[in-house]
Order: sequence, then C-alpha cells, then structure tokens
Amino acid sequence: MSIKHPIISVVGSSGAGTSTVKFTFDQIFRREGIVAASIEGDAFHRFDRADMKSEMARRRDAGDSTFSHFSEDANLLSELEGSFRSYAETGTCRSRTYVHDAEEAERHGVPPGHFTDWREIGENSDVLFYEGLHGAVKTDTIDIAGQADLKIGVVPVINLEWIQKIHRDRASRGYTTEAVTDTILRRMHSYVHVICPQFTQTDINFQRVPVVDTSNPFIARWIPTAGESLVVIRFRDPRGIDFPYLVSMINNSWMSRANSIVIPGDKLDIAMQLILTPMILRLSERSRRAK
Repeated sequence: MSIKHPIISVVGSSGAGTSTVKFTFDQIFRREGIVAASIEGDAFHRFDRADMKSEMARRRDAGDSTFSHFSEDANLLSELEGSFRSYAETGTCRSRTYVHDAEEAERHGVPPGHFTDWREIGENSDVLFYEGLHGAVKTDTIDIAGQADLKIGVVPVINLEWIQKIHRDRASRGYTTEAVTDTILRRMHSYVHVICPQFTQTDINFQRVPVVDTSNPFIARWIPTAGESLVVIRFRDPRGIDFPYLVSMINNSWMSRANSIVIPGDKLDIAMQLILTPMILRLSERSRRAK
C-alpha cells in the first residue's frame, strides 16, 4: 500500500451493482476535486472475445466445464498486481480498454470484442480506482489485495445476482434463460474459489438482500427493486466507525452486529456518500501531505 499514491479497489461480479458504486465514487471525486485514474477489470482479461470462445471450446473438449472470465487463468492477474504495485510506487501504471460494442469501437478505433493497445495512465492523478472481478485476489503467488488501500465488496445474495444476470443477458444480449443458466453453472466453481474469498479481504462489503420471494431465480419475471431490498454493510475493522451517527442519518437503519449496519435498499447512495467520503478524503489528504 502507498501513502503517496493510494489505490481504491471495488470488487464484484458483473450485475452485482459495481457500476452504481462507480457512479457514487465519481460523484465524490468530482465534488471533492480528486483526480482519479481508472482501471476496468476486463482490461486484464487474457483473451479477446473470439479467442475466449475458442479457449472455452478447447477446455470443454478437454473435459473442463468450469472455465470462465471468473477463472484465475482467464485473466492477467500478475500483470494487474504489477500495475497496482507500479502505481503505488510511481503514480503511473499500465492499462488498456476492452471494447464492448460499436459505440466504444467508434470512440477507440478498435473493433468490438478486442483490446486497445496498452498505455500509461495515472500521471498527475490523486488516486487509482479499480472496478472489476479480481481487485482483492490473494493466493500463494498473487497478492492484489495487499496492494490496495481501500477495498470495497459489492455482492448481492446469490439468487438476486442470478436474477440480475438472467434479465440483463436476455435483454441486452438476446440469450435464452437456458444459455444464461449454462453460464452460471460454468462459473460456479470459480465463483466459489476465486470471487467469494475476495470478500474476506475487503474493508467494507455492501450486500443487497431482497425482501421478496426469489426462491426460483430462473422464473422470476422482474428484478427486485431497491425498495424491495435491504443492504447489509459490513466493516472488517469497525474501530473508528461512528455507527450511532450513521443510524441517525439513514432513516430506518439499524445495527445487526457489532461490525454491521442494515439500511433500506433505496438508501445505498447516501450511505456510501456518508461512509466513503471521509475515507477517500483521508487517503487524498495523506497523499498530498506526503507529496
């Protein structure tokens, strides 16, 4: 971790709500005048779209039905750790952009499903912001978690995550429910062994819990709304967290454990603003003093 060049890492699988969290961070950065360099997790996928399909087919033919973007060996995790370490030491690092669609292709001059060239980012920035699948991985050989100063987990309960993925992939990608189910099953091994362990490394977890019936996510007709959900916020180290203040500021919230607070789902943004703003300011002010 670095005093001069802090790193914030937001971890959550696709559809978990990380884009909402990124929007909140962007608001805080803009309001507080903090310049953030950004890394998107898919920039460190090992394969482009066509090569990933080929690799999945090769693995399937070899009897491996668990290979997915969640898998460690589907990603350049050593390179991601290196980028974090480089930013912590120098304030710059290497990244690139994965181009998802025609709109992004026009902006970057690269066909959809491909990567831009690697480039240096971070010059004159105050903080590095990562959002993706692997920002808190810690294994015997890789310690991305150890490079980040503030780690945020965004994780809905699993039935809700499946509902969100099924609805998103059917609506935006034209997949059938059966095809999405196959993807969920293929990812499950890595979800258990790669994604879930990261949430023990995070400093704060935001877990959305629906309060309507999601017992069969494969037939759910709609995604539970924020008003039909609660959010459990867990602090790994609750020392210094002013829980009475948070409970007084967030209507209908309460403490469920000594390190956890429960809030209505539609209060997530204000809760994140109240909790994260002082943390980000401390990182930024410490960095500026050190420089």
